[in-house]
Amino acid sequence: MDSKPHDLENGDILKPIHPMKPENSTILRLIVANVSEVLLGTKLFVLLPVIPLAFVAKGYGLGNRWVFCLSLVGLAPLAERVSFLTEQIAYFTGPTVGGLLNATCGNATELIIALFALHQRKINVLKYSLFGSVISNLLLVLGSSLFCGGIANRHKEQRFHKKQVDANSLLLLLGLLCQIMPLLFRYSGGIEAEVSIVKMSRASSIVMLLAYAAYIIFQLKTNTQVCELQEEEESNEEVKEEKAVIGFCSAFLWLVTMTVIIAILCEYVVDTIEIASDTWGISVSFISIILVPIAGNAAEHACAIIFAFKNKLDISLGVAMGSATQISTFLVPLCVVVGWTMGIPMSLDFGLLQTGCLAFSILLTNLTLQDGSSHYLKGLILVLAYVVIGACFFVQYVPYDQSNDLGIWLSSKEFVNSFS
Repeated sequence: MDSKPHDLENGDILKPIHPMKPENSTILRLIVANVSEVLLGTKLFVLLPVIPLAFVAKGYGLGNRWVFCLSLVGLAPLAERVSFLTEQIAYFTGPTVGGLLNATCGNATELIIALFALHQRKINVLKYSLFGSVISNLLLVLGSSLFCGGIANRHKEQRFHKKQVDANSLLLLLGLLCQIMPLLFRYSGGIEAEVSIVKMSRASSIVMLLAYAAYIIFQLKTNTQVCELQEEEESNEEVKEEKAVIGFCSAFLWLVTMTVIIAILCEYVVDTIEIASDTWGISVSFISIILVPIAGNAAEHACAIIFAFKNKLDISLGVAMGSATQISTFLVPLCVVVGWTMGIPMSLDFGLLQTGCLAFSILLTNLTLQDGSSHYLKGLILVLAYVVIGACFFVQYVPYDQSNDLGIWLSSKEFVNSFS
């Protein structure tokens, strides 16, 4: 008696009844690997759940202070992933286009916050955040990199090429000059000084944008000799060739998606920063100058420290000073020009205290890097200087004033009348 069904004869019992196509399983594995590489490929992935929590807090009205906190924390992993994705795209586009893309997206958080603040005419928030990003890169990011690198390489002399540092220093000094002149003009001008300050700021902004364009050309073309020199010095070391871990189209789609999410979170931050300031009793200036840049520069901060640990100070300096240079000579004048097209009278007058702190930060950084070598004491001094500046803005409580949103501390007439 043969009870075996006909369809199980001839070894058919070993075949699955509903086999999965090999192509489908391969595509599924690629998708899982792609998502895992992008979302879980960083230690900051533990902060990713904060992003949907920010959307929930905003949608269900759980409180603006919670929206601000969650949005600010959520920006840190997104900024790091944007940097990762631009590096992946650079493998396919080449160093020139990749360098331009990395320079554009490297400070995407600062740029989006600035544009939202400009659109809402919160000029003081805009100026505070840009100023805070510059000193954060010059003092906190660079200082902690030099300190950690000096501790990790105590028995080695950490040296770097001064050519790149000199180029960044020149651009930073030019940006400082363009910010000092409106400030001096305010204290030396007459009652109609405000209109002249705005006009001078717009002209200076165009000059700064031209200078930054020349700087980009210098970095991508002329400065290739520095890269060749570094390759010769490292030729005796075994260097593992790096390759892209995700495809071009995938990286581009991820980059667009994360940029959109960053824009939404930045809008939440700008919308709720004043309410968070009033709730906590902390000045808007301290939140914008210290807290917001720390979250926005988290990725660059970690990257610079990692390369300093590996005794690659040229990369650490390029991350820290390059970001500060881009903000000072590109984002700041860009906001002035965009405000010009929108009819918003934004100037380069950042205030006496902010301009003084910026001048000191640039001077201290240049003195620290003038000999082409580094040790942990130099980094410690930079970090301590940042702590002092942060304490200054924490103590100086400036209540938020809607009437001050045009970025004018005192009108020219009030300034003159205050002495009469």
